[in-house]
Amino acid sequence: MEQKSKRSINPWAWIPTLYFAEALPYVAVMTIAVIMYKRLGISNTDIALYTGWLYLPWVIKPFWSPFVDLFKTKRWWTITMQWIIAVSFALLAFSIPTPFFFQLTLAVFWVIGFTSATHDIAADGYYMHALDDHQQSFYVGIRSTFYRIATVAGQGLLVILAGVIEMNSGLEPAQLQVNATQQAISIKDITENQNGQRFLFTTAEADSTLSMIDYVKQQNEVNGFVEKEQPQQQAAAQVTEEESSFTKWLRETFGEAPRKASALQSRQQIVGITLSEQPKDDEPIILNMAFKNGDQSIKMEQGKLSTRFQFTKDNWNKPALIIISVDPKLKEDTTATFEGLSGNIPFAWLVVFVVLSVFFFLVAVYHQFILPHPASDHATKDVSAKTIASEFLRTFKTFFTKPQALVAILFMLLYRLPEAQLVKIINPFMLDPVDKGGLGLTTGQVGVVYGTVGIIGLTIGGILGGLAAARGGLKRWLWPMVLAITLPDLVYVYLSYVQPEGLGIINACIFIEQFGYGFGFTAYMLYLIYFSEGEHKTAHYAICTGFMALGMMLPGMMAGWLQETIGYRHFFIWTIICCAATFLVCAFIKIDPNFGKKKS
Repeated sequence: MEQKSKRSINPWAWIPTLYFAEALPYVAVMTIAVIMYKRLGISNTDIALYTGWLYLPWVIKPFWSPFVDLFKTKRWWTITMQWIIAVSFALLAFSIPTPFFFQLTLAVFWVIGFTSATHDIAADGYYMHALDDHQQSFYVGIRSTFYRIATVAGQGLLVILAGVIEMNSGLEPAQLQVNATQQAISIKDITENQNGQRFLFTTAEADSTLSMIDYVKQQNEVNGFVEKEQPQQQAAAQVTEEESSFTKWLRETFGEAPRKASALQSRQQIVGITLSEQPKDDEPIILNMAFKNGDQSIKMEQGKLSTRFQFTKDNWNKPALIIISVDPKLKEDTTATFEGLSGNIPFAWLVVFVVLSVFFFLVAVYHQFILPHPASDHATKDVSAKTIASEFLRTFKTFFTKPQALVAILFMLLYRLPEAQLVKIINPFMLDPVDKGGLGLTTGQVGVVYGTVGIIGLTIGGILGGLAAARGGLKRWLWPMVLAITLPDLVYVYLSYVQPEGLGIINACIFIEQFGYGFGFTAYMLYLIYFSEGEHKTAHYAICTGFMALGMMLPGMMAGWLQETIGYRHFFIWTIICCAATFLVCAFIKIDPNFGKKKS
């Protein structure tokens, strides 16, 4: 009967919803939480400190993955975690209006984090139990696509929803239009309703004895628009003599020749914001300024300055200051609009998390009925304290004693070695001026290149990779996928030497590289599934993903230092040399020729 249930339910009925649901809690904890706390006035120091630790559940999830294998079924774990996430999002929503919301919401985010990490373990394990290896190959691109769609929806649509509610629950949104030419910056108040209580915009000048950022920060703190942050205690980086000597030797031996410095200077303008009338009933009015639309080459300084201001009866007629910066590489006249919202921020985010809660209630009910019951998905019998300890140790022992375990671990660590370094440097390379070795693109142009062309190439490559592996099997397509994920990195060598001005060439290069990555990444994901096959496949897959994260983290940590030492051109040549590590580990792995193929 279970086998019949498995065959009768089309995987299209549950794979998209399962992996859409898998991504949303991760996005909520890692991205939405940061945005929400920023809008609610938490300092950058506290946001960085406390939300940074929220990534911990996904880092250590391999350590409790054996329990997901031992107790109950992966189907049970998946659905149960979705119910817990639904309840947690509801608790989170109604914690926001409380006086101690920061501590309470952080506690709930921790619960969501551990629950979501457990859901990842169970869902990935269930995917391997519910599908044969041919189906796993076929749908691997589909599951990645819906995971990415959920990421976009979480970071985009849910944040937009909060903005819409905030826009319609306070004063008329204040709108500032900034016009930039090569010679000057001008501002214009374009707020639709010019009557009643509203915000007013004026230009301002900095004190000549202070830098512009220091002046604006000082004035906003003195006038009570933002709270004064305690200076972070940072230990000075002590560079040893050996490190200094090595870096100097590396730069002199492999570094690029220095180029002529750029004469371009950033253009900035201070804008002051005041209220037209004193706040009614002495209730403070919170204003959050943000980019709305137009050319993203015009932006607000946010790295060291707050864009959230509190207007009270004491400071309503004093200017809260922001800095508008124009990309010095901009060659054409352009414009951008910034918007200030003063609505009910806690209510807006309450609604966002209620929406997430309702979604998970619905998806849990849906999966309760739609997820098949694979015969291989069963709990361990006769579970006791002794068997728990024994099976826990056995899970890790069987992973590290599998045939080719060392080769497999090296594959997990080194297959993405070039990408792990590239991903940290690509955006700086795009933005840096030509005389510094970059392409000299504006922020808006980079958004177009990677936010549209890059995403399209990545998605098409991932889907085609899954279709190809399903037709010929992983072994047949391994080397074409290895070539796809490595050789397109040559486009960065080309771009760094030619430094083309036309966006058409740059877009074409990025499409090729991202398509190749999407296609080649399929082999990596399928090999993780292949190596996890057998007893404890759920826990073993979680361990594999841990090595995957390690393989991305360690090379990425040194990429910035290496690029600054040897320059962009030689750095990209280095990443091509690193492709040899990818080829080497792939030459030693052994894969069943039938894995991934459709069985007759």
